[in-house]
Amino acid sequence: MARILITGANRGIGLALASALSARGDEVLAACRTSSRKLEALGVRVIARVDVTDDDSVARLAREVGDEPLDALINNSGILTVESLDDFDVERIRRQFEVNSIGPLRVTRALLDRLGAGSKVAIVTSLMGSMSDNESGGYYGYRMSKAAVNAGGVSLARDLEPRGVSVVLLHPGMVATDMTGGRGISAEESASGLIARIDELELSTTGSFRHQDGRVLEW
Repeated sequence: MARILITGANRGIGLALASALSARGDEVLAACRTSSRKLEALGVRVIARVDVTDDDSVARLAREVGDEPLDALINNSGILTVESLDDFDVERIRRQFEVNSIGPLRVTRALLDRLGAGSKVAIVTSLMGSMSDNESGGYYGYRMSKAAVNAGGVSLARDLEPRGVSVVLLHPGMVATDMTGGRGISAEESASGLIARIDELELSTTGSFRHQDGRVLEW
């Protein structure tokens, strides 16, 4: 049985991850800003009022996790707003950087003492952060914040490798959630693929960018 912490676990992909991992017998710590009935019904340990953009909130999360080691940390929290050249809202862009780019690093750093040899860190990112895949433009805040977390995740992989901790950047696919307006594959299908990628992660593949279906992606 693995001990796994998931951020943004109250809905969408995070909820599906919590459900699947709990169902297979893992100990799930479900962190979120606000809990949900569906999350509470899973019977996992819920740590609510967690804001990944706030140092004090993340420090409280670390205290709630306790001193026991984590086998995996899944940084899933994320937001998406739509900016174009005609609607270039700097505050919305900054907010996406705070949540999508800095949040995973803030949480991982706060929990370093719980990550030892064999532990795994997953960052749920997006192919929209890929330079080579951008053929449609727009989505400035989301694309830039995901590109930034991709860069940060690779640095994290290099820094944690001597500790025996592996890191993977994961694209969940186009998933039918509130963020995508209900378009795409089910959150359950995405979660199944994400879990498979985390399970197979080794130090030899640390720092890789993977699709939930197993493909290695280009930056």
